[in-house]
This record gives sequence, structure tokens and C-alpha cells, in this order.
Amino acid sequence: MGLEEEIQEIEEEIAETPYNKATEEHIGRLKAKLSKLKDELAEKESGGGGGGGYDVPKHGDATVALVGFPSVGKSTLLNALTNAESETGSYEFTTLEVVPGMLKHEKVDIQLLDVPGLIEGASGGRGRGREVMSVLRSADLLLFVADVFEPEGYSKLRDELHENGIRIDASPPDVHIDRRDRGGVDVRKTDEVSLSDDVIENTLREHGIVNAIVVVREDVTVEELNDAILDNRVYIDSMVVVNKVDLADETVLERTRDFLADEGVDSAVGVSAEEELGLETLKERIFEELDLVRVYLRPQGGDPDYEEPLVLEEGATVGDVAEKIHRDLDGSFRYANVWGESAKHEGQQVGEDHELADEDVLTIVR
Repeated sequence: MGLEEEIQEIEEEIAETPYNKATEEHIGRLKAKLSKLKDELAEKESGGGGGGGYDVPKHGDATVALVGFPSVGKSTLLNALTNAESETGSYEFTTLEVVPGMLKHEKVDIQLLDVPGLIEGASGGRGRGREVMSVLRSADLLLFVADVFEPEGYSKLRDELHENGIRIDASPPDVHIDRRDRGGVDVRKTDEVSLSDDVIENTLREHGIVNAIVVVREDVTVEELNDAILDNRVYIDSMVVVNKVDLADETVLERTRDFLADEGVDSAVGVSAEEELGLETLKERIFEELDLVRVYLRPQGGDPDYEEPLVLEEGATVGDVAEKIHRDLDGSFRYANVWGESAKHEGQQVGEDHELADEDVLTIVR
């Protein structure tokens, strides 16, 4: 029996088995085996001549990938937002390679990537899906582009990405697994964890882990436990843009809003890439979703450079700045002065662990 047949059989058994306390352990083992088989199938297919992905150098301060089915208007949207020249057309599969463009907004350089339109079955390799997925996994933000007349494409694409190990708008489960040479499986968990010790232990055993200390600090599902064990998932934020709104009447718009709301999306941005409507709102939302921190450097005795900020991720510290601009510090860092939202007072003297806020002004003293 091939991997595909095994996967299908297990999926059918899970679907036919009622979930209750008596079947919890059995279903947990089935899901663990299913997750393992799917990963084996993905590895087999990616090594079978399908290509290792597109080679897309990352430029700018952050990377946003446009995700959508063919002909939703991704190329037109990219051209409208950036100086890229992505071939456009009303037929499917216009974009055959990844086309980058640069969006300059709020003094931040944001690289946008127009990837080939995905199709159903992309997670299994259809339509060069594996190569496209490899690009998406390295992005900082996924911008789902949906057609106002076919909003169902959003949920289908989200499911395809999930099958490929891309977790949208989620954080890694708080599960730590310390493998050891002997002693069996020692389960340690907080009171909020609903999975039984047997389910956790058997799930690990399905993955060949028979000796380990596993610490579960939050209530997780069996699937999330599998994700933690496999440790090859990526967690990426996303947003949704609905294109071609200029062609839709209020009935269509309301239907699309209702559908997306049912899917947990209540803040999609409506645009017309062709007519360049709603683009400024979209640019601002992209910037907000990236959670970037702009730091203006001020040399000792000089004025801040407000034109070219240093751009870092949210949560960045003075130490991160020092490392980025002075890789040769070698312990010569003394302190820094900071002005802005993160400072208790103007010019506060701080150390390397001080967390910076957006648009802080910073002087590093060596």
C-alpha cells in the first residue's frame, strides 16, 4: 500500500470514529500517524524532481508574499503598489516566476512578491505548488488576495497552506520536548491541559520518541502536539485584501463580507487594483500588520537622521541596534541615550536590554 492510500484510509477512519473520552486516545494515535505520513509524502514528493523552490533574494526591511488563485489580480495589484513590472492577463497562470517589487511606505522598504497563482492541490505539488510554498514559508506576512465574486478562494488557500505546514495567525505551541537515552516518557503539564498523559505519551511514541521529558504549558490539541514534535512548521501573520470591488454591487459586497466574517476575517481591505482604489488604506494596513520598529539614530553631539531609520522587528532592544550597526563592538558598548515613547524621560540613559518603541531616537555611546 502506498503512502497516499494509507493517508486516505486513516483520514476515513478518523472521520468515521465518534470523538469521546473512550476514543480520544485512539484518535490521537491516528492523527499522529497521519501527520507523520503526510510529512513523509511531502518529503518524498519534494525530492522527486519537483524542484527545490524559487530563488528569491530578500531585500528591504520586510517581505510580503501575495497569495491567491490564478486571475484574482495579484500581478495588477503588485504593479499598482510598486515599481515592479509583472505581466498581467485575464487568463490563468500568467505569472510563471516570482516577481518582486518594492513598496516604500512610512520610510520603510517592503518587498512584495507576486508568486504564481496557487491551485487546489498545491500542497501536494500540483501547479508547482511545492516551489511556491517554499517562498511563502520565508515571508514575514502573507497577503491573501481574494476575488470579490469568489471569496471562497481564501478558505481553500488557507487550507492548502495548512496542509503544507504553514500556520496562519498562530503561535508555536508551548510544548518542550527533551529527548533522553532512557527512562521512558515523562509527561509534565499544567492544570489547563486537557489531553491525557496517555494521549501525549502515545502521540510521541507514534513519532518514534520513547524516552523524553515533555513539558506542556498550555492546552493544546493533538494536531498542535504533532506540530511541536515535528518542529518543521512555520508561523506567519496574514491579512486579506478583496480585489475588484469596483465591479460588485452592494449585494455581492455584503455576501463577501459575511463569508469572510464566518471564516474569522473581519478586517479585510477592499480594493480595485485596476482602478487603483483603496491602495493607500492597503499600504497602511500592510505597514501596521508587519509590527516594525523604526529607530532614528543620533550621533553624539549631532542631529537625528529622520530620513533613513533603522528598521527592526517589534521587541527589538538597544543591543539589537548595536549589533546591527557596530558588529565590532567587542564589549566596547557603554550605554545609550533614548528619546521617545520607550524613554521615561528625554535622553534617558539605558543599557543593551532596553526595549525600543517605534520612532525612538537613539544615541549609542562607546
